[in-house]
Amino acid sequence: MTDQTHGVAGGLTNYGDRDFSIYLRRSFAQSMGYSLDMLKRPVVGIAYTPSGFNNCHRHFPEMLEAVKRGVIAAGGLPLEFPTISLGEVFLSPTSLRYRNLMSMDTEEMISAQPMDSVVLMGGCDKTVPAQLMGAVSANKPAIQLIGGPMMTSRHKGERLGACTDCRRFWAQYRAGKIDAEEIQTVEGRLATTAGTCAVMGTASTMACLAEALGMILPGTAAIPAVHADRLRAAEATGIAAVRLIGAPIRPKQIVTKDSVENAMRVLLALGGSTNAIIHLTAIAGRAGVEIDLDRFNALSDETPVLVDLKPTGQHYMEDFHAAGGMGAVLRELRPLLNLDVMTITGETLRQRLDADAESWVDRSVIASREEPLEPVGGLVALFGSLAPRGAILKRSAADKSLFEREGRAVVFSSLADLAARIDDPALDVNADDFMVLQNAGPHSASGMPEAGYLPIPKKLAAAGVKDMVRISDARMSGTAFGTIVLHVTPDAASGGPLALVRNGDRIRLSVRDRRIELLVDEAELSRRRRELGRHQETPRRGYGRLYANQVLDADGGCDFAFLRSEDLPDRGEATELLKAG
Repeated sequence: MTDQTHGVAGGLTNYGDRDFSIYLRRSFAQSMGYSLDMLKRPVVGIAYTPSGFNNCHRHFPEMLEAVKRGVIAAGGLPLEFPTISLGEVFLSPTSLRYRNLMSMDTEEMISAQPMDSVVLMGGCDKTVPAQLMGAVSANKPAIQLIGGPMMTSRHKGERLGACTDCRRFWAQYRAGKIDAEEIQTVEGRLATTAGTCAVMGTASTMACLAEALGMILPGTAAIPAVHADRLRAAEATGIAAVRLIGAPIRPKQIVTKDSVENAMRVLLALGGSTNAIIHLTAIAGRAGVEIDLDRFNALSDETPVLVDLKPTGQHYMEDFHAAGGMGAVLRELRPLLNLDVMTITGETLRQRLDADAESWVDRSVIASREEPLEPVGGLVALFGSLAPRGAILKRSAADKSLFEREGRAVVFSSLADLAARIDDPALDVNADDFMVLQNAGPHSASGMPEAGYLPIPKKLAAAGVKDMVRISDARMSGTAFGTIVLHVTPDAASGGPLALVRNGDRIRLSVRDRRIELLVDEAELSRRRRELGRHQETPRRGYGRLYANQVLDADGGCDFAFLRSEDLPDRGEATELLKAG
């Protein structure tokens, strides 16, 4: 038989007789109705992630057909395969807990099955980073296809788009400004089409970063899910996947130190999701690239905010697409970018931008670098005695009057404690206090949920308080807003300083100085540290045990220690407290 190593003859099942393996595989492939001529074609695998538990991906069957059309037109054989799909609002305790599992599924199926290149179909928040993490680790020629954002809806003449508007209306409901009937009406109007959230939340931020990294076709990050251009992008992605076979470009050639720095600049210019720092750290870590939060701050100080989208601005993703999209942002940032990085089309970023130099831009949505919305980036890292290895604040979505102040800590020891007491009329809290949530980080039983957006206590909301300083080791939805310090590292469950905060402690926040300090003397902290007990037990079995033993803190991207590139220093499998379990 012909000695083939590609297409359906690649990565053969081992029966001890290679020719028999090819013979058997072709026989079984023919049972699906493929002709021998089709089976001679190069194979494009399609990592396919629809799910009844993932509303963002409900249009994927139509997109899949467009990808296949492109693959066949370019001379390839498209073969889709399922992987885990992560629907953000349908997972408990949080989708981040299962991102690494999806990345492992993606990596192993790319590596184990016969494909010469792969299309990664993702969209909802954690699916995009999970696929990129898996693809970088597998390092087989890969191109991503984003599902796209949903279109906006209307309520009483006002545009609505999940989920910044859902939080805004919920805050009004909690404050007693709208009634139960109206909030139920709003509920049915927030998300009315296929696609991801219509604002610059985590899903759209990660789509834009995928384009900034060079892992998707140019101009495709922001196309609405229901737009005909989304299907044309899917077809073009299928064609590009076949071209990758003849001129292979592997993910580790694209995800490099320079391209990751470009992605960080784009994140800052977008005023994008804080979650993206965790995901970008994890993706970079698979390629052997470390993200330094001090360097991130330096980039933030010289990268302006250019995009006027909710939750920090007024517009929606459909407006961003019509205004010029990622191409316009990259052109504005051009003097600050590393231009000689490779992209999935085989062009450098410089070549890509040269070809797109004269495109029109709507300046009401995408500002120029000379007249930015904000002179500095949308996110900043904080350090200090409360966060020795860093914390994150989305300053573009915060109240600047709260940036330089000292406050009294009002502490919630867990999510259950928060839920039980936040609306208690007897809660001792005022608008100048700093609300602190403990045990919601990656090592906690809750798995670092998007709980950092602590609700304003009902009695303060009713009095008109719209923002206050909130601090936690949790994450926050990219659609949320407020003066919220997140990702405090080390987290409380692993014995970090956050676990030592008590009601009445004083905390000092200085965004100017990049500091977050717990103003308690070391002798008292040492006493509290000796009294500190374990917050939860390590699960005895299954994925929960693997997660507890291997998950890294936020500064490691919450990836598993054993999945990071061997080129990076060993960070250890877990904290000492978790190892003790």
